[in-house]
Amino acid sequence: MGLEKANNPKRTAPGPPDAPQTPVLRISQLDALELDSSLEQLLWTQFAQCFQNCRPGLLTPAEPELKALLYLLLWRFTLYSNSATVGQSLLSLRYHSTSAPSLQYRPLSSGQKLGLAILTAGPSWLQERSLRLLPCLGLSFRGAPSERDDSLLRQRVRNALTLVSGFIKLASVINFLVFLRNGRHPVLSERISGARAVFSKPNVVRDVTYQYMNRELLWHGFAEFLIFLLPLINARKLKAAMFSFVFGGKRSHEEGASEHKEVWKECGLCGEWPTMPHTVGCQHVFCYYCIKSHSIADAYLTCPKCGAEAGTLEVVKMDVQVVDS
Repeated sequence: MGLEKANNPKRTAPGPPDAPQTPVLRISQLDALELDSSLEQLLWTQFAQCFQNCRPGLLTPAEPELKALLYLLLWRFTLYSNSATVGQSLLSLRYHSTSAPSLQYRPLSSGQKLGLAILTAGPSWLQERSLRLLPCLGLSFRGAPSERDDSLLRQRVRNALTLVSGFIKLASVINFLVFLRNGRHPVLSERISGARAVFSKPNVVRDVTYQYMNRELLWHGFAEFLIFLLPLINARKLKAAMFSFVFGGKRSHEEGASEHKEVWKECGLCGEWPTMPHTVGCQHVFCYYCIKSHSIADAYLTCPKCGAEAGTLEVVKMDVQVVDS
């Protein structure tokens, strides 16, 4: 018996299959937050469409409360029921309670779920309602000593609310930087309530292959590069330079005289009869509002017809001869 025990020592159980040992990818946690945000926006859009035939602005006075109510309704049937949001369920994730140091999975308690809901919906509601909270707090009472004291008190409360909002945003930024380092608690409410995202299934595999992810990351990076680059390109100046390079010599030799005589009949930008005709130093004529709006948008404006650099706007003076019949 002793030899049998020596040859077959008691093995330690490796733990239940749902033990939160495998770390969750940061991208999976961020994807879950994006899915939750998209679902909340979709739910609010569908709710608002129910009142599209009513008086415009009907939901505006109670919009923050309605959004908080819809979030609590969604929280009741998702997070409160199975300790996972809709986005986490789609990615095979759920919340694990970190209140007790244990490797086994521990679902969130009712207090943690309620705290997570309040910390998520509360700040957004408070930010939208901060300007209307002053009368509710009794700061618009009529028995004030003077209007100056009342306005001073209001200003102090506004400054306090602004300071608290700035502190919360700063704490959220610091929490996100910590999340990028250790991969836990992407939002501040999860860290405060003690909720951490873990896999709901052992050895879960992402449905999206890494080749597809690399391709998507490549195209997203290219799109962001174009978004950054395109505003720096002056399309009008480039078009004018190409037009001048391709057609400049031909037009100047063949149609120079006729164009100079007929140029005042159409705006160089809109092509219509020029209204309040102005010039920028070249022979072409523009509507005042056309050339003024383009000069405001582009400090280095050039003539779209000949490519000359635009100077000071000047009113076109034309001699009109009246022929008596």
